[in-house]
Amino acid sequence: MTMSMLVTCLSRKFLAGRYKSLPYYQATMFACAIEDCLAQVRILAECNNQLRLLKTMADIGILRAKKYQIKTVENREDLTRINTKDLGSMQYKLDKLVADRLYFQEVLEETYQELAQYRCFSVLISCNKEVEEREVYRMWLTEEEAKNKVSRRELMKQLRLQRIHIKTVAYDTDVVIEQLKSKIEDAALNSEIRERYVTNWQCARTEQHTQRIEDTESGPSTAIAYFRNRSDQEQRVHAEIDLLVNIFINETLTQVENWMNKYDTDMEAIDLKITIMKNKYQDEVARRKGMEEDLAHHDVQMTQWNDFKDAREKARLYRKKMTESAIIVQAWWRGLLVRLEMGPYRPKKKPGFRPDKGKKK
Repeated sequence: MTMSMLVTCLSRKFLAGRYKSLPYYQATMFACAIEDCLAQVRILAECNNQLRLLKTMADIGILRAKKYQIKTVENREDLTRINTKDLGSMQYKLDKLVADRLYFQEVLEETYQELAQYRCFSVLISCNKEVEEREVYRMWLTEEEAKNKVSRRELMKQLRLQRIHIKTVAYDTDVVIEQLKSKIEDAALNSEIRERYVTNWQCARTEQHTQRIEDTESGPSTAIAYFRNRSDQEQRVHAEIDLLVNIFINETLTQVENWMNKYDTDMEAIDLKITIMKNKYQDEVARRKGMEEDLAHHDVQMTQWNDFKDAREKARLYRKKMTESAIIVQAWWRGLLVRLEMGPYRPKKKPGFRPDKGKKK
């Protein structure tokens, strides 16, 4: 028994008024049929791995946020999350498919519970009625959309006419504004010309009065300028003379100071040379005394060395003489012993024949 046949049968019996609640047997049979449908729906949902994979990839952002416990703003209205420019997106199709499957499963579960507990199926009837009302509402929305399109077309036509009228009025207004601008520019140009004429006239009058004043004051001004120049020249000459005198004085003071500095420097150099020569003289005197002492000590050492050499030579000659004398005496004595056959040069006795004592004569 399919689901549509089950819903049709239940609706007919319930709406016909035969039973306010179904008999236990019929309710049990319908519940068993719904239970089989629920099992098939769950098996279909669990076996469709590709659909689950696509749904997981589409909701990967939400799943990752749940995994890492990231707070998200819950939006209960599904229409706010729909992009009207991308209605053919796979995510929307998957969401619609999953929502329909869950809704169908919830309706079956609630109907199954109601049949098992109360032996009625008012939930199924209300859901069916809700679906029909939703379909009617969609048809009404379609009609309203068509009417709105017609109204929108008429309004767009009126809007175009209004725009044309506004452009015409704006063009006429621009023409009037341009005329007023040209008049204002002409008035500004005329006022500028008049102002320039008045300014030039005032300048001419000012120059005329200035020239007249200069002609009147030219004589006294010349005398004043002559005496002023003469006074300036005298002041300049006096300043130059004063400057030259100051220069000579400064040069003289500079030379005096230089000579004094040179005298001090030369005296310091001479004192330094005297000190150096004194130190050198003292060093030479000390070196001479040291050399004299070394020479005297060397003479003493040479005298002692000569005496030592003479004594050593005498001792050597004495030892040589004594050695030669001893050699001569020893040679004479050895010759005497040899001649007299004495001492170690005595002749040895030859051993005689001795008879054996053990033999008999």
